[in-house]
Amino acid sequence: MATYKKRSTKSNQSSSQSTTKEVFETLDVTASKTERWVSKNQNYILIVVGVIALGVLGYLGNQRFILEPKEKEVVGEMGQAQYYFNMATNSVMNADSLYRLSLEGGEGKYGFLEIINRYKGTKSAKLAQFSAGIAYLRLGEYENAIRHLEKFKSKDIIFSALAKGAIADSFADLGQPQDAYAYYLEAIDVSDNEYTAPKFLFKAGLLAKELEKHEDALKFFKIIKNEYPQANEAEHIDIQIAKLETLLR
Repeated sequence: MATYKKRSTKSNQSSSQSTTKEVFETLDVTASKTERWVSKNQNYILIVVGVIALGVLGYLGNQRFILEPKEKEVVGEMGQAQYYFNMATNSVMNADSLYRLSLEGGEGKYGFLEIINRYKGTKSAKLAQFSAGIAYLRLGEYENAIRHLEKFKSKDIIFSALAKGAIADSFADLGQPQDAYAYYLEAIDVSDNEYTAPKFLFKAGLLAKELEKHEDALKFFKIIKNEYPQANEAEHIDIQIAKLETLLR
């Protein structure tokens, strides 16, 4: 039968005291070195801390004393520009004139272009960037549309997808199908909803057919059929799928 051998308490205490002493001596040496380093680099440390503090205060100050007043100021300007834009979108006649007013302003109010320049960093200026890009697309000024839409950034998946898709539309109208196709793929990547996903899957599929990427086109159309059967784009999707399957046999 195995027996448990009890260790000497005295030996344990002696060993413990020795170890504790070594730990404190090491801490003392480390602390001493740290103190010397801090003393030597005190000015540098103060500068770094000061820069960080100024950066934080500057950001908070910019948010509170610059951007917030600008947001309030720009609301009226943005409202008028967006009114022209909405009128143009829903109008059959004079749409071009209304889009131009939304860009350049009217009735003493700024248009999207002036809002972008005067109110940088505000939410309204970001939205104006998007709306300006769409307005230029509808006016057929595709280079300007691309320029504004590429500057637009948003965490909103629908706005982000619509911007990518509009860039793709612009490249397609410029006769640059490869660039258009690449942006349709980006629009699909950021689409996670029943509104934009089938829309850009369908456009990517049609363009893939044109570029003779038949397997990719078939893949896009099948995603619409299987995942978005209620979408408008799914209405005649079986015909598209049948044509491609016949072609790939």
